Amino acid sequence: MARYLGLATALAATSALAFTPEQLLSTVRRGAADPSPDGTVALFTWSQYSFEKKKSASGLNLIDLKSGKISESGLNASEVNEVAWLPGTETGIIYINGTNEEVPGGVTLWIGDIKTPNTSTLVASLDAPYSGLKVANTSSGDLHFLVNTLAYPNGTAVNPETEVTPSHTGRLYSNVYARHWDTWLNKNRYAVFAGTLSKNSSYALAGKGLRNLNHGVNFTATQSETPIQPFGDSGDYDLSPDGSLYAFVSKAPQLNKANYTASYTYVGAFASSEVPVAFNGPDSKAFKAGHQGASGLPSFSTDSSKLAYVQQDEDYYESDRWILYTVDVAVKGSKVAVTNWKSLSAGFDRWVQGPLTWDADSKSIYVTAEDYARVKIFNFPITADKNFVPKPLTSNTTVSSFSLLPDSSLFVTGTAIWTPTEYYTVTNGTKKTLFDASTVDKNLAGLGSHTVSEVFFNGSNPKLNQQLHAVVVKPTFYVKNQTYPLAFIIHGGPQGANMNSWSNRWNPQVWADQGYIVVAPNPTGSTGFGQFLTDSIQGQWGGWPYYDLVNAWEYINKNLADVDTKNGIAAGASYGGYMTNWIQSNDLGKKFKALVTHDGISNTEAAWATEELWFIRHDYNGSIWNSDAYKKWNPQNHIANWSTPQFVVHNSLDYRLPESDGLGLFNILQARGVPSRFLSFPDENHWVLKQKNSLFWHKEIFNWINHYSKGQPLDDEPIGH
Repeated sequence: MARYLGLATALAATSALAFTPEQLLSTVRRGAADPSPDGTVALFTWSQYSFEKKKSASGLNLIDLKSGKISESGLNASEVNEVAWLPGTETGIIYINGTNEEVPGGVTLWIGDIKTPNTSTLVASLDAPYSGLKVANTSSGDLHFLVNTLAYPNGTAVNPETEVTPSHTGRLYSNVYARHWDTWLNKNRYAVFAGTLSKNSSYALAGKGLRNLNHGVNFTATQSETPIQPFGDSGDYDLSPDGSLYAFVSKAPQLNKANYTASYTYVGAFASSEVPVAFNGPDSKAFKAGHQGASGLPSFSTDSSKLAYVQQDEDYYESDRWILYTVDVAVKGSKVAVTNWKSLSAGFDRWVQGPLTWDADSKSIYVTAEDYARVKIFNFPITADKNFVPKPLTSNTTVSSFSLLPDSSLFVTGTAIWTPTEYYTVTNGTKKTLFDASTVDKNLAGLGSHTVSEVFFNGSNPKLNQQLHAVVVKPTFYVKNQTYPLAFIIHGGPQGANMNSWSNRWNPQVWADQGYIVVAPNPTGSTGFGQFLTDSIQGQWGGWPYYDLVNAWEYINKNLADVDTKNGIAAGASYGGYMTNWIQSNDLGKKFKALVTHDGISNTEAAWATEELWFIRHDYNGSIWNSDAYKKWNPQNHIANWSTPQFVVHNSLDYRLPESDGLGLFNILQARGVPSRFLSFPDENHWVLKQKNSLFWHKEIFNWINHYSKGQPLDDEPIGH
């Protein structure tokens, strides 16, 4: 803490500004704003952590979509878990309350109006902690809805407060895929549940309650699960606007999840008890055409006659191109007829992402896609052919979420390096900002687009017909004709990108405001620049990407006069951590004063300790016993070159890249006499999410790089000597 105060005092003396880790971590975090059916207001969540009070506050706010004025919603955020708008109303709401007086551990459903939230009515008691509410208003006036929660193999919902636990703590497995991300697996799986609120009974829960839609789906290797864990959410399922149909995605039931990424889209009739069928599974037209990878984002058209979804071709490659498809859907008796399968984005060399939002007449679909370090909105007419390439409807900021308003305007939640939240509308190509956090929040004073730029440099792959891209971020207190050490930030993935977007973890402005100029390249493997660049990293982890980074460093050294490369540092997480280790192993490592690697592979020949075997099999051209890529690109085969001071972070709950890899790296550095430190959080996974942990993470990493780059004192925090 003293180091930050010292920096702040020095900057104050020069009338400079600085964005500190404390400010980053205590800045208000606002969620995507969801507009009401009449388009007058939008509802969003917010939270803020206080280091003084050592706790977070949260709430539910409204933004007026004409004036941009923000007000309290009147809903109690400590009780209300989530809110959905009631279709067919102007500002009606249905929400999940996180408490249930009848069933400990259960939740309740309430109906009301955002204009008078205090008059909401309790309509249903649910027996487990359901979430992910989606609702449709049917022609009869009944409300059909979907939610999800963890379920037992028999299909009933899991209630943690009433669950009976075994008397032992043993975990026994007979096939691969014992754990994932930060969780050891058991027999329970998430499932989508359907229910009806009857209008004639004051919206009481009809029939026998909720029905598990995943239960009964046959499997030989992988049990049906929706949302797909660990990152799936309500975007993994949908309910048609007329309430007659539902759709969800689930992993391929005949393939093991450790070795394959494939998933299929299932559809069913809401009123039927028939088990839903995957229309793009084996023996389908889509499957036979070679589209056999993961699918997602099912979205029904406004008139309920079509379903849009995205899918990849490869069945064990998470970074294959996501392509947009549509099918016609209709209830036929107790089943659903699915016809006219069609691709809309075959000619679009970008990943189609969500939300997939149909226009009012069901004739086109709005989507997002990553494009040159930004996420932008695009529109696809349903008549699009294989040659159609859409133009972006947004530009400089990154779109987090968006909705279509009744007047056909786009309402957007956006982000950028200089702002965590911007709410704006786009009408006939004209942008109108309603709210920008960087102009309101005191913590963000001094932030703006003036610190951010981009450069282009030559790649190393002779088959690449484009220049490579890098984001450049200067300190908020930048002064012309002065130089600042280089902070060379390498992104993870490896199929990922350094984006013009906000981050609460690796925030480039926070790094820059330690007195550096951040250059964040997008080398081979990066996304948003065409699929060829993304795919070219396969079998090349230490090849083209490394030489791209060498070219980037040389470009900086030659062309950016305000960057001090002699006192620069390099840092990266995940694949960026691997690449930092590879840089340490090669000549580029000698160009830096210090390195920081977070949860990155240092021994590729031990990479099979991961649970995502499909990942390492794809990127390393096969299994460890039949591919030489493991040995070729292994940093630990170049230990004799390791000499640059290195800070190693590796967390205990990172099951994808086990902690032993980071410990092995640290032990070797120590044994060879290379200045090094090891930081591990026992309660964090691949990321550092808790504010107090994150502050310590920033504190120690910045202390390390500032010591070796600028000669500042090195603290005596480490323990265990």
